[in-house]
Amino acid sequence: MGRHPKFDHAAVLDNAIGVFWRQGYAGTSPQLLVEELGIGKGSLYNSFDSKHNLFTLALRGYCTTRVQDLTARLGAPGPVRPGLRAALAELTGAGRHSRGCLMVNAVTELAREDASVAELGRTLFAGLEEAFREAVERGQRSGELEPGDPSAAAGALLTTVIGVSVLSRAGADPAGLNQLIDTAVDRL
Repeated sequence: MGRHPKFDHAAVLDNAIGVFWRQGYAGTSPQLLVEELGIGKGSLYNSFDSKHNLFTLALRGYCTTRVQDLTARLGAPGPVRPGLRAALAELTGAGRHSRGCLMVNAVTELAREDASVAELGRTLFAGLEEAFREAVERGQRSGELEPGDPSAAAGALLTTVIGVSVLSRAGADPAGLNQLIDTAVDRL
């Protein structure tokens, strides 16, 4: 009978998100994970099988949290535009950090060679786009946003998230990033 791990799996996954987000997949060695997560190498492999499996588990958690948080934020009562601006800034890190979006980073680094990362990316992007579409429809019903195709608007907002995330990761000026976000939201 195997030993039970003496650490909190959820806390390790949360911390792994931070390590992978900061370092990228290729830049994160198993030794760095052991040091940063405070677990033994044996625990890393016994509990998570591999660095790749830990990475995909961390990405799944990140995706679930992002979609839930965005849906809750955009579904809250009140005007839609400020919620969209805040959501885009949060998703991209614009003006807060230069890490961009973990999933955008993962997709640009690995999706061509890693089907599981590509699938997780598609799933997250579809969830974000759906939350944006629902918010745009709500804004159109209230008269706050111009009539139009809410799916096209949601796609444009998702494209803004992806583009601003890449620019943020590249160290673009936060004021310029926030201007891109404002422009995207103002055009709705």
